[in-house]
Amino acid sequence: MGTPSKSFRDLIVWQKAHQFVLHTYEFTKKFPKEETYCLTSQFRRAAISVAANIAEGFKKKGRADKLRFYNISQGSLSECQYYCILAKDLNYGDSQELINKSSEIEKLLESYSRSIQNSQ
Repeated sequence: MGTPSKSFRDLIVWQKAHQFVLHTYEFTKKFPKEETYCLTSQFRRAAISVAANIAEGFKKKGRADKLRFYNISQGSLSECQYYCILAKDLNYGDSQELINKSSEIEKLLESYSRSIQNSQ
């Protein structure tokens, strides 16, 4: 087993989530101006929530508290996955890369949460 992480920044799941936020910002830049206060804003907030809840959960002491924040992160990720579908259906761009990234984060979050659940 590796060295315990000292910061949320050491977590691969957070690193991937942060990259997802950056890619979401790039992707939503191309959305129509009328979406600024609707889909663009919602999509970005949900993406930020994924990484932010991982960071916040990292510092929580209790297992249940940690898992609650990681679960919120999972919910926000599902929200982003829907926004990817919606953006594609509205012809706002090809969201496949974001969908792929979100699937990877989803697997990592599930694995990370499971390891916390099973820890002593």
